[in-house]
Amino acid sequence: MGSEVHDRHDGSERPGAPENGVDHEFLALERELTVFLRRARASSGEMARAVHPELEPAAYGLLVRLEEGGSQRATDLAAYFGVGKATMSRQLRALEELGLVAREPDPADGRAALLRLTDEGRERFRTVRGARRERYVRQLAGWDRSEVAELARLLHQLNAGGEQ
Repeated sequence: MGSEVHDRHDGSERPGAPENGVDHEFLALERELTVFLRRARASSGEMARAVHPELEPAAYGLLVRLEEGGSQRATDLAAYFGVGKATMSRQLRALEELGLVAREPDPADGRAALLRLTDEGRERFRTVRGARRERYVRQLAGWDRSEVAELARLLHQLNAGGEQ
């Protein structure tokens, strides 16, 4: 696809130009991202159930954020995920009821609370994350490490562009 050459109006050639208004590289990207995202949603559900059978798939991302970022306010988590306070409260309450997350007073503001992973939540999360990484290692066993690094770099570039 990337080696296709198309004529410009001035008679010169330009690689990757749309043909009949269709940009094949971006169609291929859309198709592959759709498959990737479908699989990622299914995987999130599996990982959430592995952490706890009653854990909602959407709540798995909260565990990731709390593991990586440490204790945080519910309002900061809601802003990060782009959800409302009510949605965040419901998800956090469920995590608390499962014993995976705990509240503690915010030392910077006694009226607010910080949420953190409990020891059990951290242990369960790390076990599941380790299993997921092992799956990646198996799936990409035939790849050179430089290819894995390049994929990570390109995904980071894509994700960073989406945050602007």
